[in-house]
Amino acid sequence: MGEEREYKVSGIAPSPQAAGTADEASDRLLTIPNVISTIRLCLIPVFLVLLIQGHSIESALVFALASATDFLDGLIARSTHSVSKLGQILDPIVDRALIISVVIGIFLVGRLPLWMLIVIFGRDLYMLIGGGWLLFFHHIRVPVIFLGKLATTFLFVGFAGMLINMPLIPGLGVTALPWLPGFTAEPVSWGIWFLYAGIVLICFTTTYYTVKALSLYKLQLREKRDGKERQSSFAGGVEGNG
Repeated sequence: MGEEREYKVSGIAPSPQAAGTADEASDRLLTIPNVISTIRLCLIPVFLVLLIQGHSIESALVFALASATDFLDGLIARSTHSVSKLGQILDPIVDRALIISVVIGIFLVGRLPLWMLIVIFGRDLYMLIGGGWLLFFHHIRVPVIFLGKLATTFLFVGFAGMLINMPLIPGLGVTALPWLPGFTAEPVSWGIWFLYAGIVLICFTTTYYTVKALSLYKLQLREKRDGKERQSSFAGGVEGNG
């Protein structure tokens, strides 16, 4: 009867390689973007080893290099029309692995409190499960807002600062709670304040995405119900005329 409507809604921005449509994606395995993604994946253990062994500057440089290749492979994939099905899967997986490694690494060297790790991972897990359920079962995808991208930027700048771990700046000294670095009197990396800002923003944007997704889900249910009622009314009218 009517054309099915798809609601565009996603809490996570699609990766550059995933931007191509299914028709554009090829079955090729050996492409320049895929090679770059594989190199980025191989840089993750190098980064972790350097960080755990106390080479803060070197680990930060490797992290910056790995992060830069994320932009590079997407740019090459689009400009050379080499978007592949493997790349659409590999690119976001490597991106997530990079984020997980840096958060765990900073935590293991004692620069990140446990609650921050839980908030960042918990939010990602919530967005992954909730967004996946809405997309696959209800075709609902919430568009990314500017504050979501800003939150990611703050987090990555904060991660870089925590990796370099210099210069250290004095804490505010307003509390003695050790799980609130920056608010104690202990010197702390400047990156911690970017992490606080990023965490505040991801909490806000996650709430926004949740409310938006729920409103679209209710709208979808209401339109389906109205559609069934119109069909019933139409069928009843036909029978009456018959």
